Amino acid sequence: MASRSQKKVTSAAKAAAVIISLGTDEAAEVYKYLNDEEIETLSYEVAKLDHIPTDTMQGIMEDFYGLCVTKKVVADGGVLYAKDILEKAFGPDKATEYMNRVSKSLQTRAFEFIRKANYKNMLMMLQNEHPQTIAFVLSYARAEQASQVLSELPKDLQIDVLWRMANLESVSPAVVSTVETVMEKRFSSVVSVDMTEIGGINYVADVMNHTDRATEKNIFDGLNERDPQLSDDIRKRMFVFEDITELDNISIQRFLRDINTQDLAVALKGANDDVKEAILNNMSKRSQETILSDIEYLHNVRMRDVEEAQQKIVDVIRKLEESNEIVISRGGDDEIIA
Repeated sequence: MASRSQKKVTSAAKAAAVIISLGTDEAAEVYKYLNDEEIETLSYEVAKLDHIPTDTMQGIMEDFYGLCVTKKVVADGGVLYAKDILEKAFGPDKATEYMNRVSKSLQTRAFEFIRKANYKNMLMMLQNEHPQTIAFVLSYARAEQASQVLSELPKDLQIDVLWRMANLESVSPAVVSTVETVMEKRFSSVVSVDMTEIGGINYVADVMNHTDRATEKNIFDGLNERDPQLSDDIRKRMFVFEDITELDNISIQRFLRDINTQDLAVALKGANDDVKEAILNNMSKRSQETILSDIEYLHNVRMRDVEEAQQKIVDVIRKLEESNEIVISRGGDDEIIA
């Protein structure tokens, strides 16, 4: 079992812990950059924050420091420079984690009004547009919005749009601005533009995770014919290893029965604390001791081996879902009846 100090601390509680550690003068300076809603949320978290064990607090501050350093070196020297500096400072695994976590926050995304719009209005606006335009705009929408629009497009168009979304890479700010201006007139909104990277397989996988099963089947049937490799890449990303924390205890216990013990040890060697806790809490004490012992004696494990072991576990989970032995929640509208 995980110790008390290892229990999950929410992001809001972590922010409160950082604010408290700064002291009143520095905290007041930080508050100047927050909006009213953020100030209210943060103040509430500060007020209800209970005692945090020393080792947990140290971990929060180290994490905060790492993210601050990452944002600075990326902003000052670019991605390649940052990667080199961060690997030297934190090691390759931690550097990659920090880079992934700050990448989105370093971008100011365009089409803010799109993400606040009703999906039916988006559908009316986009349904007669060229597939490339639809793909472009949906790549700025929230995954849930994009999946709703996608599910109501004609079936042939669904496949074409999704394929184009997955293959979007970099778009110049000038092009973004031009498209946004047209959409701006329709929504009577004005937003700024500072975004060059959109779409991609990871985003499409997130969209597909929110899509109903009928739409999913249609899209993958078509993609398997049009671009089998892309179809496979999207499937692999639809349920990632870290999503194990979203499974219920019965589902975790079920897939553990089909997992090779060595694969599990290697997978957990590179897993975050939340995933480790979710899995260990669903094992007998003897099995816990065995796995923890195996992990302890694993040395010089390549990240590639960790990823392969984690993918094997994900593959087992998806096969169990396909055979209806476990259920992976597909979003807020996918209710589970016990």
